[in-house]
Amino acid sequence: MADQVTRTAARLAAVIALPVAVLAGILAFRILGGPAARPAPSPSAQATGPVAMAAPNLSPQTATVCRALLAALPDSLRDRRRRPVPAGPEQNAAYGDPPITLACGAGPLPSIDPTGEVYPLSGVCWYARPGRDSTAWTAVDRVVTITVTVPNSYSGQGQWVIEFSGPVVSSVPSITAVPSGCHD
Repeated sequence: MADQVTRTAARLAAVIALPVAVLAGILAFRILGGPAARPAPSPSAQATGPVAMAAPNLSPQTATVCRALLAALPDSLRDRRRRPVPAGPEQNAAYGDPPITLACGAGPLPSIDPTGEVYPLSGVCWYARPGRDSTAWTAVDRVVTITVTVPNSYSGQGQWVIEFSGPVVSSVPSITAVPSGCHD
């Protein structure tokens, strides 16, 4: 009888010990790190070549506002250096690779879906229009149209757009008729 009890106890110990050992191995593997996975390609901050952008003709008033905005923009956006824009350097800016771009005075404000969400980010009300490769963020509370296009390869797109809010607030007057939801 004692032999039967010993065998049962041994089996029970094995049944309990095996999953515990496997779990301990998995935890150790995760904590200590397994084979290094190849990181996904990330956007580069080092590209310095020119960025092609459209440069529509601007009215004198819009051109003045856009020049003030472009003068207020930083030389770098975090670690992304500003890149040359051959067409419309007084109304366009680009940073990093793939480029995050800012276009000032480019067309009318987009129509906002009545159920569309606007984002009040650091004093500017932005409306996001996702696309296949990028998201266009347009300031909908300013006297001129300002659109920041952030490639989808960048995570935290709103955080990149916030980088432009300070220069927009300091150089581009706001309008009084803003969409609901535009107040911080």
